[in-house]
Amino acid sequence: MKALRFGRHAAIAVIAAGALALSACGSDNATGTAPAGSQSAGGTKVTGTLTGIGSSAQGAAMDAWKTNFASANSGASVQYSPDGSGAGRKAILDGSAQFAGSDAYLKDEEYASSKSVCGPEGAINVPVYISPIAVAFNVPGVTDLKLDATTVAKIFRGQIAKWNDPAIAALNAGVSLPDLKVTPVNRSDDSGTTQNFTDYLAAAASDVWTDKAAGVWPASLQGENAKGTSGVVKTVTDTPGAVTYADDSAVSGKLGVAQIKVGDSFTKISADAAAKAVDAGKPVEGRAANDLSIKLDRKTTIAGAYPIVLVSFHVLCTTYDKQETVDLVKAFEHYVVSAEGQKAAAESAKSAPLSSDLAAKAAKAIDSIKVKS
Repeated sequence: MKALRFGRHAAIAVIAAGALALSACGSDNATGTAPAGSQSAGGTKVTGTLTGIGSSAQGAAMDAWKTNFASANSGASVQYSPDGSGAGRKAILDGSAQFAGSDAYLKDEEYASSKSVCGPEGAINVPVYISPIAVAFNVPGVTDLKLDATTVAKIFRGQIAKWNDPAIAALNAGVSLPDLKVTPVNRSDDSGTTQNFTDYLAAAASDVWTDKAAGVWPASLQGENAKGTSGVVKTVTDTPGAVTYADDSAVSGKLGVAQIKVGDSFTKISADAAAKAVDAGKPVEGRAANDLSIKLDRKTTIAGAYPIVLVSFHVLCTTYDKQETVDLVKAFEHYVVSAEGQKAAAESAKSAPLSSDLAAKAAKAIDSIKVKS
């Protein structure tokens, strides 16, 4: 299969009846990439409330997108509950949200289920946010470590007990490692970040990580846990010796972040390095015509690529019951994937902007959304 080339780059809110209204005020925008300063990507004034639930990793970007969209569209707003990717996918499948934020594309069975809510073409996964997942640690006196996939897997399986373990020391010559207990911290909720992190471990360290990739952490593994991105970051920040995996945008303060071995060298975490890893992605087969699900190559040896990366999606119905909902979904999503929307995300969340090619594909997918016939 030919690889896609992408280049550089909560409580459920209920829509009140009659909350959506619109009035025409301009011509269509063929590219669908109008900035937030326009009324909407389609040249139509929109009002009302759009409900989304899902990824906590998208939190910082969503805050920027919501604020900017509401400022440019008087009377329109977006409510988003960062309850986790699994909760978001469940919400769009049961019809309690208009879109889901998810750090993993719909599973095959979820896609099949979406047809009962979203029409015969089901739901589509539209990439909106690319970000590296940091292996973040709290080791006093140490801010930079080099780790390979096998060592990361052993740490999170509880097979490495102390930070001065020979496996870590061998990768970090000259670093003074303390005789300090390693405390792995995982997400307690169904998480797209967990899905991506375990997908990396299962692919790149399959001899150690014997569990399948999943959004729920293996129950057999011991360790601390916390809900959401902010939960695991706070736990690690408060616990000397702790280590977790989290969206890089949420990692700051005294926490260190590991470099990851790729091929024969180590890659520092960055938006550019994440984008290089996405370059090796391939389309997922068997989906709707405009679906943009991406299967990442976790074992890439491309120099400078960072393979522990998430491509976060907005899961959208291909059809909605009302034209008002269609117009509001299109207006918001066109802003999100526009150059201005991606810049806002990059500035607030350290994400990698969608490439122009991928943004154009995303805009085309959004344009395909219509009213149920």
